[in-house]
Amino acid sequence: MEIHRYKTVLLVDDNYIDNLISRKLLENNDFSENIIIYESPQEALDFIQQALTENQNIPEIIFLDIRMPEISGFDFLKRLNAMDNILQHNIKIYMLSSSLDPTDLKKVEESKLVTNFIGKPLTSQSLTAIKNDISSR
Repeated sequence: MEIHRYKTVLLVDDNYIDNLISRKLLENNDFSENIIIYESPQEALDFIQQALTENQNIPEIIFLDIRMPEISGFDFLKRLNAMDNILQHNIKIYMLSSSLDPTDLKKVEESKLVTNFIGKPLTSQSLTAIKNDISSR
């Protein structure tokens, strides 16, 4: 069995089925020791704020859906960016979406917080690419 690559990964997606699939894929690839999932972007932001305050369970990677009814992925990023000390933790954020809207893709490219865009669904290949990308830095 492979040692888990990351301690904590956060998945923020309002789609329950997508979350089930993504969790199983992350588990099967020994991607992370802790997989934390929120269907509510606000609850995810609250979790991150608490993790930063307590300096524990800070996610190393966030998989973030773009289109969510309560708070869009881009509004989530704005709120995340406003948190104290967020940048010092060097969290890798991957926008995970089925959207191929050129406006969305441009916003992803322009965001300083986003590491990359991944089309849904999450795959073993995309997880391998993340592992390779991060280890090559």
